[in-house]
Amino acid sequence: MEERVRIFSIGLITRNVLQIFVEKPQNFEFQPGQATEISLDKTGWEEERRPFTFTSLPDDNFLQFTIKIYQSHKGVTNELLTLKKNDSLILHDVFGAIEFKGNGTFIAGGAGVTPFISILRNLNFKKEIDGNTLIFANKTRDDIILRYEFERMLGKSFKNILSEEHTDGFFNGHITEEFLRIQVPDLNRHVYLCGPPEMMSAVEGFLEGLGFDMNLLVKEED
Repeated sequence: MEERVRIFSIGLITRNVLQIFVEKPQNFEFQPGQATEISLDKTGWEEERRPFTFTSLPDDNFLQFTIKIYQSHKGVTNELLTLKKNDSLILHDVFGAIEFKGNGTFIAGGAGVTPFISILRNLNFKKEIDGNTLIFANKTRDDIILRYEFERMLGKSFKNILSEEHTDGFFNGHITEEFLRIQVPDLNRHVYLCGPPEMMSAVEGFLEGLGFDMNLLVKEED
């Protein structure tokens, strides 16, 4: 599949996270948590595909992407900063193994929260978000993507841990086995995990150490 879509709006929502709204092709379908590969409709960039998660809802009449920008890489995400309204992106096939399978704990590191945005928004829209928790690991408060929206949706079930900032109301440090022992007391429910590979590997090890049934872990396929 290859679909060229026009940009409705594009802009930064944190210092390094871009939110893009584009037109939705007719009969286009995806499930919350899924992604597509995107390339730029721009000379020299058409074949440079990168995976990005849909952060809109399946029934919205637009598509939204929430994308962390890595300016130092001089790659696709940095090039997105040059785009403006009415420019085009190229969408490819829809894919992704992350889907909602039942209430549980969502554990995200940085931009790894993006597959959970549509899932949690969808649960909130259906008034079924109660019973779910989001643990979000970042460096500082300024790095928390959609902080206020998550606070509105989840209240006290939105828990932040910051590795480079000590702030009242936020956990400090990195996710550890002891942290999970306290924050995920019910190990008989699903855990949804997405983040940098080293973080995911560490969290999986901690969950195993706690006796978690790894069949209840939902993550992107390796």
